[in-house]
Amino acid sequence: MAVVDPVLLTRALIRKPSVTPADEGAMDLVQAELEALGFACRRMTFEGIENLYARRGTASPNLCFAGHTDVVPTGPTEAWSSDPFAAEVSEGVIVGRGAVDMKGGIAAWIAAVSQVLANGEPKGSLSFLITGDEEGRATHGTKLVVEQLLAEGERIDACVVGEPSSLQVLGDTIKIGRRGSLNVWITVTGKQGHVAYPERGANPIPVLLDLMKRLNDRRLDDGYEAFQPSNLEITTLDVGNPATNVIPGQATGRFNIRFNPAHTGASLMAWIEEEARVVEAASGQKVTVEFLHSGDAFLTQEGPFTRAVQDAVQAELGVRPEASTTGGTSDARFIRALCPVLELGLVGQTMHQIDERVSEADLHAITRVYARVIRGFFAQS
Repeated sequence: MAVVDPVLLTRALIRKPSVTPADEGAMDLVQAELEALGFACRRMTFEGIENLYARRGTASPNLCFAGHTDVVPTGPTEAWSSDPFAAEVSEGVIVGRGAVDMKGGIAAWIAAVSQVLANGEPKGSLSFLITGDEEGRATHGTKLVVEQLLAEGERIDACVVGEPSSLQVLGDTIKIGRRGSLNVWITVTGKQGHVAYPERGANPIPVLLDLMKRLNDRRLDDGYEAFQPSNLEITTLDVGNPATNVIPGQATGRFNIRFNPAHTGASLMAWIEEEARVVEAASGQKVTVEFLHSGDAFLTQEGPFTRAVQDAVQAELGVRPEASTTGGTSDARFIRALCPVLELGLVGQTMHQIDERVSEADLHAITRVYARVIRGFFAQS
């Protein structure tokens, strides 16, 4: 069984321009590599989104790696130092969209598995959960795959998500939790009219501002075990009124709440709806609220699994990673329903940026770490 080169595989994956929700052959490439390593691969396609669950072995425990092949748009390609999908190498650094987020991580874990298998069979199973819908709305990717696996009784005992968790140097941070995310759209419908005759109209802007202020002024909490305080951030207020003498008929606003385990999406939505109804009753204007709940907060308690990962990083890189819950969301919020989950990956400083890049040295180093994680996980089982 051939040992996979993480650099060559990273470059091959970058050359698949899989800007979400497009796949462009990226999933086929991952599947081919896994089948060559003896994995039974199963494609799950939901509304045109390609997903893959692959497993090698039937025994317990089952250690899973989760990741995504889709990438964010490149932005202006002329601003890049080279074609963002050419995966060119300069002085040991690969430049390309998805280099760290997260095609490099996928390639490194596949390479690590190939190294482990070259030295014998693990005492358990290895699996991959790869989606093409992490950078999009995340509605037809990992979320639905997890639901399907749960319905089928598939057991996964622990999962490493290969998001670029490292902050400054490789291995300085692992993510053992993430805050939840709730997007909210509020629309106030008044009555259009002439500004000189306010009694003939109903201005929705003051009503929207009143509701936004009521929501924004609430202190959600003072933090939670291992988490920073929850925060509400208003992201836009829109009227779309080009005239200077017209009372608009409608005003809209949007905000996002990043919340710790002191709340759930359901509890926050109930609070927002209650406040909306208070303002609606006081103003006599219709207030509608729409929600997009991306997932609740989660925390993987520190224990044998997290320590095994930290021990592997320290042994290979000489640094003890901090267990953190900071940052945005990831598909770990869905995988938590299956098993304990954490994130360990490359340095994320250039993710989503022009000239996203990863060094060949870091790819080889994270491959060694991943291989040690795999061996350590099965050694303690």
